[in-house]
Amino acid sequence: MIVCVCRRVSDREIARHARAGMNFDDIQFELGVATQCGQCESCARDVVAQCSATHPVAAIQLATRIQESAAWKSSTPLASA
Repeated sequence: MIVCVCRRVSDREIARHARAGMNFDDIQFELGVATQCGQCESCARDVVAQCSATHPVAAIQLATRIQESAAWKSSTPLASA
């Protein structure tokens, strides 16, 4: 999805830079997001906050869900033939 229409910057580009450890100011300087009309700034900041390398919560939550799932627990050792 295009976040910044003025500079044609997508949420994927912003997320890629955020995951690389860049903060909003760095991304703004690098990509030019939110430097013209400013209408995209709140959305761009949200994307950065969700993808920030300093908050890798999604991977931790995913691992917990996998361990708690019924499919994970239902695996039983195969009987020898």
